[in-house]
Amino acid sequence: MSIIINLLLFIVILGCIVFIHEFGHFTFAKLTGVYVYEFALGMGPKLFSYKPKNSETVYSIRAVPLGGFCSLAGEDIENDEKEVPKDRLLQSKKAWQRFLIMFMGPGFNFISAFILLFMIGLIWGSPISTPKISDVTKNYPAYEVGLEKGDIVTELNGHKIKTMDDLSLYLTLAPHNKDSKIKVEKESGEVKEYSLLPKKEVTKVKGKEQTTYRYGIELKTEKEYGFISACKYMVVKTGSLFKQMGITVMYLFTGGVKLNQLSGPVGIYSIVGEQAKSGLSSIIYLIAYLSINVGFLNLLPIPAFDGGHILFIIIEKIKGSPVSPELENKIHAIGLYLLLALMLFITVNDVLRLFK
Repeated sequence: MSIIINLLLFIVILGCIVFIHEFGHFTFAKLTGVYVYEFALGMGPKLFSYKPKNSETVYSIRAVPLGGFCSLAGEDIENDEKEVPKDRLLQSKKAWQRFLIMFMGPGFNFISAFILLFMIGLIWGSPISTPKISDVTKNYPAYEVGLEKGDIVTELNGHKIKTMDDLSLYLTLAPHNKDSKIKVEKESGEVKEYSLLPKKEVTKVKGKEQTTYRYGIELKTEKEYGFISACKYMVVKTGSLFKQMGITVMYLFTGGVKLNQLSGPVGIYSIVGEQAKSGLSSIIYLIAYLSINVGFLNLLPIPAFDGGHILFIIIEKIKGSPVSPELENKIHAIGLYLLLALMLFITVNDVLRLFK
């Protein structure tokens, strides 16, 4: 029964994120006069469709509950000119209008995440972001080198640490086979630097060995309450999540993060089950977190992404004339095929991880 509930919750969460994203495109397409063929949730064959009287747009739900789309006239150049007046094609609009249409998909994801994080802070309290060590575990590296409860971490391996998210991120990315340099401010105000090597532990979970590396640093956050605290949490947490995404993408290109460490829909499904056990606030946080991830990734200047379309708009402004629609469509098509191949690779890895 729990599998069915988790699956339904997974579909609802992804559906909400995709709906918000595509609704951003849809809203600004309508505002700028672009003809919208279809607004769809899901991919594949149609399960349900509806076209209101005197409406140009078909609203549909499709069989595969992953993704969705907002089909605009002018995106696919074939037959557009025969079906739609030229002034209603996407490519006929001014550069700033096309920019808004493409940007506001991710933009709506960011706005929704802002609102959800504010709601979490207001209702359940705002976690304090100060990167303070709440405790150290005896017989572990942090304890042995002299780190103490109440120490505020200011730097790790040369990276400035300003929030608890910074500390968690750089601890995760720190090498396991050599010392990490950690600088802290003591409760007395004194600044000290320590070197510590994580302790390797091998444990058995369901009969299978798992290797973990522990410093013995415990991180527990206290909470503040009130409107001002919720506003602060909303801004700081959004900034932290953007920073995490930026660093992850950078490490992906430099080799610090491997492709097989990424997660797709199957990995997200596993996370949904865990978050559901922690209550409604954790589910809402997951939606906010994934919304920022989806928005950030879509703004990367990669063909087939919203950022790829924005890149072509910028190129158009620089060179003073639009890129050939045929060429742009071919580049986006190639990007889409590569993206699908990447998603297949990530999904296979996710499935294999389930059986490890």
